[in-house]
Amino acid sequence: MLSVQGLGLHHSGNYLFQNTNFTIKKDDKVGLVGKNGAGKSTLLKMLSGEINFYEGSVVREGGATIGFLKQDLDFVKGRTVWAETMQAFEQINAWKNELEEVNHQMTVRTDYESDAYTDLINKMTELNDLLMNHDAYNLEGDMEKVLFGLGFKADDFQKITDEFSGGWRMRIELAKLLLQKNDIMLLDEPTNHLDMESIIWLENFLKDYPGAIVLVSHDKQFMTAVCNRTFDINNKKVDDYKANYSKYLVMREERREKLIGAKKNQDAEIKQMEDNINKFRASATKASFAQSLMKKLDKIERIEVDNEDVSKFNIRFVQSMVPGKVIFEAENLGKAYGKKQIFDNVDFIVQRGDRIALLGQNGQGKTTLAKILAGDIKDHTGTWNLGHNVNIGYFAQNQEEVLTPNKTVLEEAEDAATEETRPRVRDLLGSFLFQGEAVSKKTKVLSGGERNRLALCKLLLRPFNTLIMDEPTNHLDIQSKEIIKLALQNFEGTLIVISHDREFLDGLCDKIYEFRDGRMKEFLGSVGEYLEYRQKETLREISAEKAKLHSEDKIEPKPVPKEVKVEEKSSTIVSKEQKNIQNKLKKVEERISELETEIEKYEASFTKENPSEETLEKYNKTKEELEVALQEWEHLGSQLS
Repeated sequence: MLSVQGLGLHHSGNYLFQNTNFTIKKDDKVGLVGKNGAGKSTLLKMLSGEINFYEGSVVREGGATIGFLKQDLDFVKGRTVWAETMQAFEQINAWKNELEEVNHQMTVRTDYESDAYTDLINKMTELNDLLMNHDAYNLEGDMEKVLFGLGFKADDFQKITDEFSGGWRMRIELAKLLLQKNDIMLLDEPTNHLDMESIIWLENFLKDYPGAIVLVSHDKQFMTAVCNRTFDINNKKVDDYKANYSKYLVMREERREKLIGAKKNQDAEIKQMEDNINKFRASATKASFAQSLMKKLDKIERIEVDNEDVSKFNIRFVQSMVPGKVIFEAENLGKAYGKKQIFDNVDFIVQRGDRIALLGQNGQGKTTLAKILAGDIKDHTGTWNLGHNVNIGYFAQNQEEVLTPNKTVLEEAEDAATEETRPRVRDLLGSFLFQGEAVSKKTKVLSGGERNRLALCKLLLRPFNTLIMDEPTNHLDIQSKEIIKLALQNFEGTLIVISHDREFLDGLCDKIYEFRDGRMKEFLGSVGEYLEYRQKETLREISAEKAKLHSEDKIEPKPVPKEVKVEEKSSTIVSKEQKNIQNKLKKVEERISELETEIEKYEASFTKENPSEETLEKYNKTKEELEVALQEWEHLGSQLS
């Protein structure tokens, strides 16, 4: 489906890729791995055609279609979630519009026996066949399945996309891409804005996807479940492993051990050559021999082996004084933004040494609670008390809100350090990939991953006995995540962490608090057991949402009546009686469209204020008229079958 030959990309002579070759076939599910900056996202852009200034070739075989999940959004203001999602079917919508125009021409023209009219009938047949083959009249079911799976509720379908946060709008963009059913799907961090339940749903969807997938993700469990092939981008090349992520790790370690052995032999060979060069270069009789050795030495392609053992980094949080037994105690805690109640009547006690995971869908209040406990939010209901000698370290989800824009990386870290940790500042920054000139960058120009690494580094420079971590692994590569997890496992204080990364939480927390429907409750079990429970509950909730959706006729738009073929099998001539029926059918369809528009306006107004008795009566009467019109349409359609 996709053939890559001799691919190379460089800036000022410095290659990111060089002479890269691979082929992607229909059933390939490829995971791209590599450190931040290795070129994973760049490779996706090259495959999609967004970047086209490169060496070599990227060839789509057989006209394969490619869909690319981008991180930038381009929504038309004023569209509902349903209408925006419908934009996924651009080609199908074009066919429908063309068919509508053909039907209009057949309605107004009377030259039934002409070649032009016959061409119209043939075109109508062709378009109807295309729509039927693409299951164009069952799109609503597919849209429901994907939107529900990504966490939307039935009531969200009619809301304007402008009302949603960037993360939820990115879910709409993802839904559109999944519905397009491209031959090749390119996904750059598709789980970034998803909660745990939606990640699991997407995982199962992609496993059964009939086309090829190339994805970048820092979620190890997600990669293992979805991918059957792994591309390791390192040292300007792409190593192809025919295995999922967990098997790739084993195979990579085997390859790495061989590389270490080869590097050891090469280093010995290089040292021998350098010794001979130094020995013979001053000799008049051996100078030419030394020159040939130097040329040979320059041609040697040096073997490089990355350091993958995170335990060698030995990064630890500085321990503060021992706090009292109770860290936090809350009673009837609640928080609302305007009329929207996020959570209420929350009671809990956090004791010294607890390691708690806050789980639940996005928007349920996890971050809000973290901000209350960190002291960033003061206006809440209920009470909470801070324990004796509790020293809190808080990692905020949005680091641009807590970093000083005009400070350099080094200045930001030094300001966070104590007198005892100041000598360790540069070493710690180096451990988080801030080396050389990188420490002089202003924090306002840092990427999301760089901001997170700097914030984590700052936490390691001050003594704390309680850590509140809100999505600490966002934008981090897999190795950085492993370093932070190891440091948190070695942390002897109290830990409260919000994360949607299952592998990161596994073995890190021993308590789970779930946020749902404005409440917080403790789940007695492991992260794995919670996920099993949540999957069953999610299936039940989706079934309930579907039932609610159809019982209230909330979908926009209503199912469009299928176009009816009017040609006779034995003749291309349309009778006068059939022509009259077609005209009636056209008028009924227009009436159905008008009634649907009226109903949609009523339902949109219901979301803003409670309807009066008179309005409800008009609404119900309009729905009854629609039912009558649909019955008439079915009757007329049967006369043309």
